[in-house]
Amino acid sequence: MRILHVSDCYLPRLGGIEVQVADLIRSQREAGHDVEVATATPGDPLPGVHRIVARLPFDLPVHPFGVGHLLRLMRARRPDVVHVHTGAVSPFAWMGVRAAVRLGLPTVVTVHSMWDPVTRAVYTGLRLAFEWHRWGLVGTTVSEAAARPIRAVAGRGVPVHVVSNGLDVSGWRATGPARRVPGGEPVHVVAVGRLAPRKQPVRLLRLLKEARAQVPGDTPMRATIVGDGPARAQMERYLRSNGMTGWVSLPGRYDRDRIRELLTTADVFVAPAPRESFGLAALEARAAGVPVVARAQSGVADFVRPGKEGLLGKSFDGLVAAVARLVRDRELREAITAHNRATEPVRSSWPAVLEGFDRCYEQARGPRG
Repeated sequence: MRILHVSDCYLPRLGGIEVQVADLIRSQREAGHDVEVATATPGDPLPGVHRIVARLPFDLPVHPFGVGHLLRLMRARRPDVVHVHTGAVSPFAWMGVRAAVRLGLPTVVTVHSMWDPVTRAVYTGLRLAFEWHRWGLVGTTVSEAAARPIRAVAGRGVPVHVVSNGLDVSGWRATGPARRVPGGEPVHVVAVGRLAPRKQPVRLLRLLKEARAQVPGDTPMRATIVGDGPARAQMERYLRSNGMTGWVSLPGRYDRDRIRELLTTADVFVAPAPRESFGLAALEARAAGVPVVARAQSGVADFVRPGKEGLLGKSFDGLVAAVARLVRDRELREAITAHNRATEPVRSSWPAVLEGFDRCYEQARGPRG
């Protein structure tokens, strides 16, 4: 099958969407498909990558005449399906939707983010203005939590399927004996993510502080928060002012190999964002055997069941209680670890993800599309 992906952002950028789209393209090529990508992200030439780039401040991934460029590309390549990847706001990606619909090409749109009330209002207005729900699109998103607001806006006109983000499960599988915390050694809590204000990383530090207060003083505890971003300085000030520098570290950004190494020393993984559409870092931790604590309203709940793969909290206080419980309860930690190591998140394996997208492509190419 000839597949053309359209994404505002792509390599060499290394955000969640960029890496996920690149891994999807690699996996589809390995499965025998003819796959290319159109992007507004500048960078070095790569095989099958069409960079439609305008000279804009800060290398913004937008092109004022993107529709025309994409129309010419689609006429030349004649893909069997156009697969568009969007975040909350993705002007170039939606130019790809307009171009594909204008040419009558089967179109699948994957939304990688969680629509908040403002985003829902924007798309509701666009639906009224352009009637995009009548364009014959097939939608996908990465979790049930992310799907619900999209379905509410799109209505029955756009089927919205859940196709998980993909993960090379075997690459994260734990090897060797399970970690056991001997007496006197700290229970290690880990979090991974961009230190951006919208992720509320200072709130994570407050969570750790309050969890520490609920753990007996004779139970040592330490935490590592991996990542970098504009909130780092604020986090460092919080740690100093609250006397937490002795047990909470901010080592900066790690590559995948270093994160794998870190997870072998982790006893609890925390993914506290309430509006996390999926939570790839949490999935990596779960695949590595680490118990996960996350918000019940987030996409992490698709692969973490309370008491099985980790614990879920419906509120901030619920997250605090869940972290404190896992730090205190060694038997529960070890039971969840044993379960995670013995079972794999099959729905997120690349074969399952490719099968899910193949079904969406067939639906887009069918009579409805």
